[in-house]
Amino acid sequence: MDQTPEHDLRIAHSPTTLRELAVERLRHAIITGRFTGGDRLVERTLCDQLGVSRSVVREAIRYLEAEGLVETLGRSGPVVATLDWTRARQIYDIRRLLEADAAAACADIADAAVKDRLRAALAELEAAFTDAAPQKLYAATTAFYEVIFTSAGHDIAWEIVQRLNSRISRLRALTLATTDRRISGPAHMARICAAICANDPEAAADAVRAHLRDAAEIARQLLEDQG
Repeated sequence: MDQTPEHDLRIAHSPTTLRELAVERLRHAIITGRFTGGDRLVERTLCDQLGVSRSVVREAIRYLEAEGLVETLGRSGPVVATLDWTRARQIYDIRRLLEADAAAACADIADAAVKDRLRAALAELEAAFTDAAPQKLYAATTAFYEVIFTSAGHDIAWEIVQRLNSRISRLRALTLATTDRRISGPAHMARICAAICANDPEAAADAVRAHLRDAAEIARQLLEDQG
């Protein structure tokens, strides 16, 4: 077969499609609470708001449904998924198991390079928190955990966490908005980082559990009050 450039099978395309942009905007609106649980997602209205076609809106809604942010209720059509404590508790339980295990494994094998990457990720997270930039904070928090999971070799566990990431971000937005936190999220992350950098698996796992215990309790109170 001719291997010259003109016969290259790769397709050149824009890195960001209209569907990806629509998904990003709608995801952000749901995570930040602009669209709340139970709100109907009317195609015509969304087309006007986003400035895109119905086919793009439908694709975006299907994508967000797969992420667990949207659900279809019979004749009502697509609505923003309800965020209740029953569902949130399951997410925190899954996170506790996977993240504590990954942190312990990372602490066990962390070398100087891993520690440098983790400290850099923590610095980005703290900067986003100081700047009060929620979207940057969600991204920085995800990057922090990615260092932990990938360094530990827990790739499959990280894939599972990634599938839950939109729902996790929605819960983060809920808990970050409260002033009732005894210890801030970044302070918890600093403790996780310190334990890993000290190569202390038990302390790393305990720091993760403490962080998620505090976050879950705040989420429980808020969601039960809403109910």
